[in-house]
Amino acid sequence: MTTSSLDRLRSELRDLADPRVRAQHERVLSPADDDELLGVRVPVLRGLARVYRELTLDEVDALLRSRVHDERFAGLLVLAEQMRTARGVERKTLVDFYLARTDRVDNWDLVDGSAPVVLGPWLLEESLEVLDRLAGSPSLWERRIAVLATLALIRAGRYEPTFSLVLALRRDPEPLIHKALGWMLREIGRRDERVMAGFLDRHAPELPRVTVRHATERLEPGERARFVRRR
Repeated sequence: MTTSSLDRLRSELRDLADPRVRAQHERVLSPADDDELLGVRVPVLRGLARVYRELTLDEVDALLRSRVHDERFAGLLVLAEQMRTARGVERKTLVDFYLARTDRVDNWDLVDGSAPVVLGPWLLEESLEVLDRLAGSPSLWERRIAVLATLALIRAGRYEPTFSLVLALRRDPEPLIHKALGWMLREIGRRDERVMAGFLDRHAPELPRVTVRHATERLEPGERARFVRRR
């Protein structure tokens, strides 16, 4: 695609901006002072990413360098679209590109919309060492990327990396990490409740309360209460 494609995408984002959505995003995202929110709904962003999936990495980089939050999100979703069909060296190129720009993945919606579908598929085939590096980062967003990326492993029936991160990050100071850990445990429970409950039987007393609450949302009330009381 040419540079004009990038210009068209930016123009479409402006045209699709909704003040009501922007007001909602301002409440739930707590953007940085220099961030601009347009207010484009996520399903709309996903649709645009499919249309503009042929953007070059230079063009995606331009989106990620933007202070317009919706442009950064669109760039990450384009990257995710490209990752769906990438193979071999091309896939590594996309992952390296993503990992070199995690400072631009700087809010929970950007992490949640990209980590499972950009970094996650790579983890299915390659070393998991990157998870340890990200989990040990001083950046809240890199730590959350590590947690959310394991969703791809969970979907493939590989739960141990998530369990390891839950234990490694159980004393993390950030509630957004505690919630993410609980979310991933809940995803394991959706697939194998026995395995998730067994993990909580062993470790619930040492986990943050919010993690246990999120993890057990789908359990029967009595079973859920049993775990929450141990916190």
